[in-house]
Amino acid sequence: MILGLDISTSITGYTVIDENGSIVLNEAWNFTNKNKFESIFEKAAYVKKQIAELSQKHQIKKVYIEKSLQSFSTGFSSAKTLSTLASFNGVVSWICFEVFGHEPQYIAATSARKTCGIKIEKGVKAKEVVLKHLIDNEPSFVLCLTRTGSVKPESYDKADSIIIAKAGFLCEQNSRS
Repeated sequence: MILGLDISTSITGYTVIDENGSIVLNEAWNFTNKNKFESIFEKAAYVKKQIAELSQKHQIKKVYIEKSLQSFSTGFSSAKTLSTLASFNGVVSWICFEVFGHEPQYIAATSARKTCGIKIEKGVKAKEVVLKHLIDNEPSFVLCLTRTGSVKPESYDKADSIIIAKAGFLCEQNSRS
């Protein structure tokens, strides 16, 4: 089985897929409750517990993680945010190494989408295209909506973790052939 992670300090999406590429589990850990998680270390401790539970329930053979941003883009994260995200990504990567006994593999979001056959046109928000692709092509994907019908933020992280896991699966298939 493959674990795909879309790591963020606010919401981390995770997907487990089986040896046939089918989704076994697709969820998210939401860290936005500031009273529950006051520091990055409390978030990491929570993730460690959750990953340990995943390892007990599923025989994870490979872990694929979305590569953290390496450069600035206009209108996106600040240096502090990128640094915090990279630190958290490193901590979660280490937790995966410790729990599963092998190094995680990293895939850039753009590469993962391309591997999964998702094309993003210029000027279009990638996250919206990914959601539409999954709604149209992945019957097990559940879109989380608010009372007013808006997409809940964790839907995007869950969707991204599916794409990372599926891209990892396809990479594994290609390396075997």
